[in-house]
Amino acid sequence: MASSTEEELEMNKKKVCVVGAGVSGLVSARELRREGHDVTVMEQSGGVGGQWLYDPRTDASDPLGAAGVHSSVYASLRLTSPRDIMGFSDFPFFPRSNDDGDSRRYPGHAEFLRYIRDYCDTFGLMDAVRLNTKVLHVGRPLLDDDGVVTRWTVRYCSSGHGVSEHEAVAEEEFDAVVVASGHYSQPRLPAINGMDKWTRRQLHSHSYRVPDSFHAEVVVLVGFHQSGVDIALELCKVARDVHVVSVKSLEGLTPGVRKAVPRHHNLHLHLQYRSSACARMGRSCSLTARVSSPTPSSTALGERCVLLRSTHELLTHDACI
Repeated sequence: MASSTEEELEMNKKKVCVVGAGVSGLVSARELRREGHDVTVMEQSGGVGGQWLYDPRTDASDPLGAAGVHSSVYASLRLTSPRDIMGFSDFPFFPRSNDDGDSRRYPGHAEFLRYIRDYCDTFGLMDAVRLNTKVLHVGRPLLDDDGVVTRWTVRYCSSGHGVSEHEAVAEEEFDAVVVASGHYSQPRLPAINGMDKWTRRQLHSHSYRVPDSFHAEVVVLVGFHQSGVDIALELCKVARDVHVVSVKSLEGLTPGVRKAVPRHHNLHLHLQYRSSACARMGRSCSLTARVSSPTPSSTALGERCVLLRSTHELLTHDACI
């Protein structure tokens, strides 16, 4: 005979769709299942992990990354927070005891993906996950006579690569939808005069994976926050020169970065300063940085993009949305 608690849980049971099988989506799925709900997780890629699912593709047809590859993770990326605080309270992020994997306190991205997969397996979440299932649309809710939301319609296709004539589109109704599709998948690009006329290579850091293609090039990198620092130091190993513009101040650099910069003779930092003709874009301001030969003056917009006249490569580092 069912207890009153079990009867109450069954009465309150909802059919829930979670969009995305990254960290937030998987945690949401676990907590919802603990509350007795029927959960379906729809994930567009072929594995769980979201942004942490490394994809070696680099948006070759779209180097500014406005379409295509979901993940912004580059090959050498490591966590900037220690594993002690990256794990969940009831599922610590410990190194494996058999020395299989990355045991560093600040491990690489593959180690954190391993942790996400272990979390998924430990709590039996894979049976709720539909891989290669891309949500195309969450429909307007169906309302009852009192105007209360009753059901949501979710339209999806099974391949995860957009809709074509060979892909079946289906719809399913749910009591609730959790959107956990993440961020950092779409680069934020500014509109800069002349940017569309730039004939040499422009690359957003979203599409950066490895430094090989920058061999012997002169590269301008805009932005010098965490991923900007990683990429700049890595490029120095192969590029002829790396000019970093939009550096706000040397005092703002971490002690580790301040020590690393002088070790690279081909890494040049250029402090930004406010231009008298300042074109506003949101809260950002057009800035001018003077850089040494052979790279002439450049115009940057905050932490976003730079347009040059005679460099070999242009690597844009900016936050994504």
